Amino acid sequence: MLELLWIEEVAHEDTRYKVLFPITTPPMARPPQVHTVPEQAVFVLELGTFNLDVELLNITFPTMVLTVAECNARGFNVQEQRSLDNTLKTFRMEVPFSDPLVFKEVVEQGVTTFTLQLLYGLVVFPEYAPFSHSAVVDAVLLDIVPPSVTGNCDQENFHITVDYSNQEPFFVVLVGKRLLNHELAQQYLTEGDADFTITLPFSSPDAVFESVHSSINTESRSDSDMSFAPPLQECFSNGTMTALAVKVESAPNLNPGQLTLSDPACGPTYSDDRFAYFHFTVNSCGTTRKFINNVMLYENEISLPDELERLVFYFFLFLHQLLNTFAYIPLFRLKVSCYYVVNITRTLAFLTRPRDNEPFAETGTGRLMVRMRLAQDASYNTFYQEEDYPVVKYLKQPLHFEVELTRSSDPKVVLMLDHCWATLNEDRDSRPRWNLIINGCENPEDPYRVVFHPVVADARVHFPPHVKRFEVHMFSFAEDAVEPRGQVFVHCDVVICDASSPAGGPCSGQCVNQDNPKRGRSCFMLFRPCRTITELMGSLSLNRSTTCQRPL
Repeated sequence: MLELLWIEEVAHEDTRYKVLFPITTPPMARPPQVHTVPEQAVFVLELGTFNLDVELLNITFPTMVLTVAECNARGFNVQEQRSLDNTLKTFRMEVPFSDPLVFKEVVEQGVTTFTLQLLYGLVVFPEYAPFSHSAVVDAVLLDIVPPSVTGNCDQENFHITVDYSNQEPFFVVLVGKRLLNHELAQQYLTEGDADFTITLPFSSPDAVFESVHSSINTESRSDSDMSFAPPLQECFSNGTMTALAVKVESAPNLNPGQLTLSDPACGPTYSDDRFAYFHFTVNSCGTTRKFINNVMLYENEISLPDELERLVFYFFLFLHQLLNTFAYIPLFRLKVSCYYVVNITRTLAFLTRPRDNEPFAETGTGRLMVRMRLAQDASYNTFYQEEDYPVVKYLKQPLHFEVELTRSSDPKVVLMLDHCWATLNEDRDSRPRWNLIINGCENPEDPYRVVFHPVVADARVHFPPHVKRFEVHMFSFAEDAVEPRGQVFVHCDVVICDASSPAGGPCSGQCVNQDNPKRGRSCFMLFRPCRTITELMGSLSLNRSTTCQRPL
């Protein structure tokens, strides 16, 4: 405001003239007030106070600019709050620590710093004069959550899970009485993002057992009475029982191998320093029997023999008198029982079916591979290839077969021909069939018997025992007076033998009666190599009564 004053000299009157000029001053910087709620992990920011002509347009963050509507859609809950007299206003906003716009930094173990940088964009109406307020707010949160341990078990293992949340696993873990080192971790440990699980088998030496019931009798001795569910105790329908006695912590000096059943002559079938396994029938080893309604109950007890039990008792009694202190006297007692319902009939069904042939091993792949080839002549230097089949031969023309064990350099292995036969089609089990080799020998009923050729080492054959060669004269199957023309398929079964211990059967290298199905123990693998196909051309007169025989 500008005021002008005039004074008249004659009248001495004052004249005043006031002129009002508008003056604009910049808004005063008002840093936002920050209230953090660590329990809720949220920043609460208040900016103001402002006159009612100030509006909030947007907020700029390090990575983006958001309008008020976009902030609310993101969950920041931006609000305009007015004073009681409705003359001033403030702007309030809530930003959670978990929002990606909040920078998170772990400065030390269990201490996390959250930092939020922002710039308020405001405007004054009606002039639309923009101005801004910048702020950097942070909060320090003590984020220490102690590790938690949970566990469960199944029929075979303990499962213990340690959740260390947001902490590094700076603690020591003992498995049983041993420190969890790298070797045990490889055996038991499975790691997650913020936890790890220890899977410990019941049979592990790091697992300990203790009885859940104990009592002290008048002689100041403690008996561990335990009852175990399967598989520590099992009953079988054939009248046998099994029980597994476990060494408990209350009897640290117990030797499980000294435990017996009610009959001291019945010791454990197997024992070590932690377990004793018993296997017995219900009518042996002092097992008692009694009837309860329609149930027949068999019971036995696993304990130390009376002599050892008295020895242990007097030893601890001596310690009690010597040290004048109470001596814990652990004695082992384990009752096992089985019950069977009487007057029950169980029906079992089975079905038998005659076999067309002896069982055989399916064709497989592996280190030992067997192949069967047809040579072009008796030199066995050249062989027919896959594209040459079917091979055309005339009757009585010789066929030279070679069966070879490939991909093996073991000199202790011998290949033996077990059975070879011919059929009219690719099905090895089809009928009719003509036996060429039976149990490693030629068919005695064959008028043109198989000829075996010796194998010697050469540039191609490094291990003669891995190769077998035989010669067959071309033949045909004939029925009635049908012209003998068609295909013949030859199949072979071979046996892989241990050359160091031939024990009869095909592995003995001698002819075996085909009615005797037994095999030598040294024969350890049966192979059926690929089929070899030949084709017959020519004519031959056959006896009409012949339905499946080799032509003469």
